[in-house]
Amino acid sequence: MLILAKTALSMMLGFIFAIIVGLIGIPILKKVNFRQHVSDMVGERHLKKEGTPTMGGFIFILPVIFTLFLLYIRGSITLNYNLIIVVFVFLSYAALGFVDDFLKVRFHNNTGLRISTKFLLQMCIALVFFYIFMKNGGEPTLEITSLGVFIPMGWTFGLFILFLLVGSSNAVNITDGLDGLCAGLCVIAFLAFGILSWNTTWMEGYQEIAIFCFVLVGSLLGFLLFNSNPAKVFMGDLGSLALGGAMAAIAIVTRHELSLALIGGVFVVETLSSMIQIIAIRKFNRKIFKMAPLHHHFEQLGWSERDIVKVFYVVGLLLAMAAITYGVWL
Repeated sequence: MLILAKTALSMMLGFIFAIIVGLIGIPILKKVNFRQHVSDMVGERHLKKEGTPTMGGFIFILPVIFTLFLLYIRGSITLNYNLIIVVFVFLSYAALGFVDDFLKVRFHNNTGLRISTKFLLQMCIALVFFYIFMKNGGEPTLEITSLGVFIPMGWTFGLFILFLLVGSSNAVNITDGLDGLCAGLCVIAFLAFGILSWNTTWMEGYQEIAIFCFVLVGSLLGFLLFNSNPAKVFMGDLGSLALGGAMAAIAIVTRHELSLALIGGVFVVETLSSMIQIIAIRKFNRKIFKMAPLHHHFEQLGWSERDIVKVFYVVGLLLAMAAITYGVWL
């Protein structure tokens, strides 16, 4: 019962604070003219979203940090290196996303940071995470606990961590293309990781990681009140990079790296659809999808935005339930 009480409190605090931040913050974004520029390439249906406030990721980022601080000063949680490195990744990728968003708003385009610069900074954050993780007892081993398989990876484990952090942050960023799509899928994903975290009793700070997940779930639900169709604000790279980075960091510290691919299955498919489209156009001069990533393909087929989001939610929920079954029961 105590676990359920902590879960409910964490989600409630995150939800309430997110609503407060959103009600205060969105008018400020409008006043300082932090608005989204919509490319003509995404279709006429999206042009009506031109001028919608962006950088709304702070609506769920600030409540998470404030709630964790509040719980810490009350003595409800303790600081440990696992929580610290997860929060570090969360805030570092958020800062990177903020710079990217600011440049887009400043120059009224969708360019932002150069791809090479963005990738390099993502790698730097991942390297810091890897150093702290290994310095505090992290094992360079890939674990498949349900099969009792432990694969020593040595120095290649560092490359694996870099791939997870950079890949996850970009995958979530790519999926952020329809109202409520990315935020809703992240609610499902972090709910699953919260449940998995409660089961990692061998890990230092497992309760704090679980609470982080549930606070973020509540904050994202509050954000969805402003981001669901029709969206009053977009999370921007500020939000999507932070979410993707935190998701991968939690998967690594809880040793559920393989579960990340299942829980984030929709993000993986969205990314693969973009990669396949790029390769097909450059190598074979043809398109596999009408438009990439995949959610735009369904738009081109005539699906409504809300129907696409609902179907993706269902798929994400089914994958998350499968991951929980694998991670907790099997």
